[in-house]
Amino acid sequence: MIGPEEVANRLGRQNCISLMREAMIRLSTGQSRQPLRNVIDLGAGDLFGVMPGVLDGAGFGAKLVSVFPSAAAHGRSHQGAILLFDRSTGAPTCLVDAGAVTAIRTACASAAATDILARADAKRLAILGTGEQAWQHALAIPHVRELEHIAIWGRSREKAQYLCERIRRELAISIEVATSPRAAVETADIICTTTSARDPILFSADVRDGAHVNVVGSSYAGPAEIDEMLVKRARFFPDHREGVIAQGAEFLRAKAAGLVSEIDVLAEIGAVFAGASEGRVSKADVTIYKSLGSIVQDLACAAFLHHTYTKGVDPKSTISEA
Repeated sequence: MIGPEEVANRLGRQNCISLMREAMIRLSTGQSRQPLRNVIDLGAGDLFGVMPGVLDGAGFGAKLVSVFPSAAAHGRSHQGAILLFDRSTGAPTCLVDAGAVTAIRTACASAAATDILARADAKRLAILGTGEQAWQHALAIPHVRELEHIAIWGRSREKAQYLCERIRRELAISIEVATSPRAAVETADIICTTTSARDPILFSADVRDGAHVNVVGSSYAGPAEIDEMLVKRARFFPDHREGVIAQGAEFLRAKAAGLVSEIDVLAEIGAVFAGASEGRVSKADVTIYKSLGSIVQDLACAAFLHHTYTKGVDPKSTISEA
């Protein structure tokens, strides 16, 4: 099994951003298949998910993952494994720590989306949340924009302050703890919501024109981080359109309120990457990338890790070389 330390050592963020861009293009151009994820609610906020899929050039396989937010203080909230099979022989070829891959690839997918949807002059980042994804997004977004300021908000000011101090040790960027979500985002060009909030913490009235928002925290129908009016206002791009229409909590709430319909879920981010669909139209647009997380992202990472780990290849190679 390729463990978390090896994943972290080999799956560099800049390289992973490229992997995510290429994997999502393959999803949107019919070079992969993935059914809707199967999520079992274990109660008390704990989940068990099964995500199977096929990605041309990588193989096929599945991710089995547990999501236990209550365990975050004592370890990782996301734990599990990605099992990759060889497309030509049907044999299992690689088992990879899913928690480590999910942590890195989720933020790198957001960074890739930010690169194509955010304004070119975006310099101010707001992160809502203080967990693993908040940390990972703080490290990933600077790979696609030259940031001058980061604002962090969390329900626990102590955790927010700790995250700020941790980020300061890695990045030479001005950073502060915000007193509220509104205060965090009021001057932000890029916003990342990475919380386990059950109900919206980010409201349309607080988001300025021209901002880009990565909506990451909710991965199934139920919890929603942003309000219905923000969904209605924004150009709304999903990672996987079928998945977001069926399981994207923010879209489903806005639809239930009669504010949007399926036509308001625009092209998948992979189609925007491929140049087949338009992303940002004007500087005043508010854009949203809704991330549920796709098995094709995990398979791309697993194939890359297997290729570099077992064959001694330089980790700077890409999925197309794997």
